[in-house]
Amino acid sequence: MALVAIVGRPNVGKSTLFNRLVGMRQAIVDETAGVTRDRHYGKCEWCGTEFSVVDTGGYTTNSDDVFEEAIRRQVALAIEEADVVLFLVEAATGITDYDAEIADILRRSRKPVLLAVNKVDSGEKIYDSYQFYSLGLGEIWSISAANGSGTGDLLDALVKVLPEEEAREDVHADLPRIAIVGRPNVGKSSMTNALLGEERNIVTPVAGTTRDSIETYYNKFGHEFMLVDTAGIRRKAKVSEDLEFYSVMRSIRAIEHSDVCILMIDANAGMESQDMNIFNLILKNRKGCVIVVNKWDLFEKESNTMKRYVEALKSRIAPFDDVPIIFTSVLNKQRILDVLSAAAHVAECMQQRISTARLNEAMLPEIENYPPPAWKGKYIKIKYVTQLPTRFPSFAFFCNLPQWVKDPYKRFLENKLREHFDFEGCPLQIFMRGK
Repeated sequence: MALVAIVGRPNVGKSTLFNRLVGMRQAIVDETAGVTRDRHYGKCEWCGTEFSVVDTGGYTTNSDDVFEEAIRRQVALAIEEADVVLFLVEAATGITDYDAEIADILRRSRKPVLLAVNKVDSGEKIYDSYQFYSLGLGEIWSISAANGSGTGDLLDALVKVLPEEEAREDVHADLPRIAIVGRPNVGKSSMTNALLGEERNIVTPVAGTTRDSIETYYNKFGHEFMLVDTAGIRRKAKVSEDLEFYSVMRSIRAIEHSDVCILMIDANAGMESQDMNIFNLILKNRKGCVIVVNKWDLFEKESNTMKRYVEALKSRIAPFDDVPIIFTSVLNKQRILDVLSAAAHVAECMQQRISTARLNEAMLPEIENYPPPAWKGKYIKIKYVTQLPTRFPSFAFFCNLPQWVKDPYKRFLENKLREHFDFEGCPLQIFMRGK
């Protein structure tokens, strides 16, 4: 899937345009730095073409001293990872020094660039947008991200420059795809090398050599799958915000191309906010998950240390805590086969199909014992349940008043499904349908 990055200086409306592209009903803009990655990543569909959108905003406003250097790094990272760059400027302000600097970087890149002039809310303001032709980036699109005017023409042009996905015959199409993801320096490269049995350099020194996730056929120790390489999530700078931005942009591709994700974390650091961002990406894309706590040999242990660690970790990732957790030391080759077995088990759980008869036999008595709470004096009656033919486990519950079944009861249904059937590491989705 193609990746589109929205770049530009702060306060030109990048987040507003991002909201409009991904179709979010709620504002996902936050003044606080370091909130969840959800506000920066989403999917957009236009005229039958689906692509991923990344908002690069929110990372360059830490201090005025490093502003110029930080914005240069962010734009450089976006250019390196994205297939198409959407450069946003503001009509009323005109061309600022930062706009000119970003345009200079974009002109030197070989990536397709679309220049959008935002906040053109009236016909008179269109004249303010003509000055941006002097940036030398070709045609401009006058838009208003707030009310949506002009965004349709912009999307038409964007879809035309997206790279075509190559149709290729895949002899391993039926094999599960497993990706190793995580933030820098947690042992992903060492894990990949240990699995493949060779010192494979997965970090390319040349920027932009590959845009697609690299897949490697794996057939050892009784396991057969495709290993989706994260294409080198590497340390680009000393600034933690840049590291997070780079890690997640690289993780997006690996996660989208996989069926099961092995999320590696550092035992001494624990589940940090950056790890949670990648974990939320895995959930958003409805992929299976295995958490690997690496460098366990360096962790100071007492009695019941592992048990307490697991409890703390599950409380951190709740409510989706039905995830296998493996403690490893990749350098010492400890429990690497356990990681493979857990990932293979999760892949099987993702693919399992449960008959409607078995589902109703297990779930209807549970629903009868604990029915949905009545709403405004009306009783909700769930008639039957069936599994939907999707790539991830999803279930449709048919009832008389589907709109009044709230999220707490859906979580109850999910917990009962996990009690009766093995969906370890699999995100479940519950749909309520009218009978």
